[in-house]
Amino acid sequence: MDVTGGLDPYVEVRVGNYRGITKHFEKQKNPEWNAVFAFSRDRMQASVLEVVVKDKDLIKDDFVGFVRFDLNDVPIRVPPDSPLAPEWYRLVSKSGDKSMGELMLAVWVGTQADEAFPDAWHSDAATLEDPSAVTHMKSKVYHAPRLWYLRVNIIEAQDVAILDKTRYPDVFVRAQVGHQLGRTKPVQARNFNPFWNEDIMFVAAEPFEDHLVLTLEDRVGPNKDEMLGRVIIPLAMIDRRADDRIVHGKWFNLEKPVLVDVDQLKKEKFSTRLHLRLCLDGGYHVLDESTNYSSDLRPTAKQLWKPSIGLLELGVLGAQGIVPMKTRDGKGSSDTYCVAKYGSKWVRTRTIMNNPNPRFNEQYTWEVYDPATVLTVGVFDNGQLGEKTGEKTSSGKDGKIGKVRIRLSTLETGRVYTHSYPLLVLHSSGVKKMGELHLAIRFSSTSLVNMLYLYSRPLLPKMHYVRPIPVLQVDMLRHQAVQIVAARLSRMEPPLRKEVVEYMTDFDSHLWSMRKSKANFFRLMTVFSGLFAVSKWFSGVCSWRNPITTVLVHILFIMLVCFPELILPTVFLYMFLIGIWNFRYRPRYPPHMNTKISHAEAVHPDELDEEFDTFPTSRNPEVVRMRYDRLRSVAGRIQTVVGDIATQGERVQALLSWRDPRATAVFVLFCLVAAIVFYVTPLQVIAALGGFYVMRHPRFRHRLPSVPVNFFRRLPARTDSML
Repeated sequence: MDVTGGLDPYVEVRVGNYRGITKHFEKQKNPEWNAVFAFSRDRMQASVLEVVVKDKDLIKDDFVGFVRFDLNDVPIRVPPDSPLAPEWYRLVSKSGDKSMGELMLAVWVGTQADEAFPDAWHSDAATLEDPSAVTHMKSKVYHAPRLWYLRVNIIEAQDVAILDKTRYPDVFVRAQVGHQLGRTKPVQARNFNPFWNEDIMFVAAEPFEDHLVLTLEDRVGPNKDEMLGRVIIPLAMIDRRADDRIVHGKWFNLEKPVLVDVDQLKKEKFSTRLHLRLCLDGGYHVLDESTNYSSDLRPTAKQLWKPSIGLLELGVLGAQGIVPMKTRDGKGSSDTYCVAKYGSKWVRTRTIMNNPNPRFNEQYTWEVYDPATVLTVGVFDNGQLGEKTGEKTSSGKDGKIGKVRIRLSTLETGRVYTHSYPLLVLHSSGVKKMGELHLAIRFSSTSLVNMLYLYSRPLLPKMHYVRPIPVLQVDMLRHQAVQIVAARLSRMEPPLRKEVVEYMTDFDSHLWSMRKSKANFFRLMTVFSGLFAVSKWFSGVCSWRNPITTVLVHILFIMLVCFPELILPTVFLYMFLIGIWNFRYRPRYPPHMNTKISHAEAVHPDELDEEFDTFPTSRNPEVVRMRYDRLRSVAGRIQTVVGDIATQGERVQALLSWRDPRATAVFVLFCLVAAIVFYVTPLQVIAALGGFYVMRHPRFRHRLPSVPVNFFRRLPARTDSML
């Protein structure tokens, strides 16, 4: 206010080596900026803050006046205190004796919870070469678009007109929504009214920007199709349904692919028509992330949503020991930010530049509708800040530092977890720890009864069970859904980039990996390890390795045979005692990424190279041939195991199918004798004799297989019928 002369004023805020500058106004005596500057208190190397007003000039900017503050006297503001009221400060000249007008400002020591903080200019941005990159550093909340399944049922076409009247048309319908394509099977129409009745499904996102384009095409020759007509239907015009009610078909007239003359249009009274059933299915949950790590299971239609059962609070406190991701001024550097995803709400913290131990201290909340969901937090290096990576410039992609997944059902209700999680990333050179992420998490429930009731409900919405979508089609639609979400979020400001969205949603989790195959096999072995242990123990009992144990098992066995009503109570009591005993060893923290379970510690370099190969492959033919041969050998072993399991099942079927007439006759006769014996003899006697026979002493055993085993192994299977 009252700045004399025709100035082009701007303001420079200085704390030590850091300085922030506002935009300048041309010929303004009373300019308004409404700009906020934030300086990191940890990095301050000065005790004085200077606010200088200058006049923009072509050669050298002129000094107008300044205000100086001692940082020790600056007031502290802690929310929920109201914002500090700005006041007018008199600008003084360099000599300090002359008034040069007044400047309105407020200065305070605050926290990241300040309303002004997200939109403030940060001192981190002072080192940027490109000032426009400041927008890529701010924290933001994003909402992913609401996704629908679009079901297109192509029933039939009528009055198909083709130029060559000497042949029947071989027609099919091609459907397209944005970049998604689908088509029906070709049908030869002998009456020029082809019939398909085929379903094609697409993913559509609100607001609906794309149109459904259907083209009727005729296969004239090999790899040669001729367009007969098309229709364009806006997605906003299509009916929506929340259940499996019947959708009535509609006829659509097809437009000609090319413009014809007016006389031709007058001659053709009828146009080709398509009979379609179209609907946007809102009863499904559109999967846009791996089914193992879903953060949301609600259907698309809002009228089907149940009330929320709780609140999830996440505090992103900071990270420690972040590995440098690029080089700046000859030193390793990393510009770190975090992204958290739960449901349709994505959040992004601000970027902290050139700091291996960034402190974010940002807090976010989500409503929870199901405890069987997963919160994903990823840490990334910002590649949009115009810096150089080593010798070459950055590819513009944000680097992956690591991620953490936390399943809500593993959290105790109301407890605050403050824990550091290792950030582990698998590179082509092996597994690498990139640092640690410090989080604070609390899951609070509004109603324990409602949450426990959810454990009895199906995981997915009703439509997934009433009218299920095939697994292969779900995978294809999930691929499309991730692409749509990535495209929408990359158009926001600042953009949430495609590589970030794909990493957070485990976009490539379905691709083949020798490491994952081994890991899943060992997981399976771990699951059955208890069964193997019991089997080994019982084998020891039967072979009388420890006579005392075997005698005690015999006594327990006789008790259960004499009093069969005690069997189930004994089993449940045993499981109750195991559960109570294991309570002492319950996990104190949510589980994190485990390199041992992932089989990532001792993986062969070539297997890693194969996992990081592009799809389709970009490696040379010799390497591909070697990997193909290895894959064939692994697949051959799997094929043998699957065949063996099928053989055992077919032998069970062969017992009564008379494929081996002598074996079936023996088994049928055995069943008759067994029925008479079981009818006459009490069940306890049979069970006792059977148990004693199984646990008989080794001196009464033969080394050869038993008669029932021999009989079963001689039964025929369908392996004879295979080529």
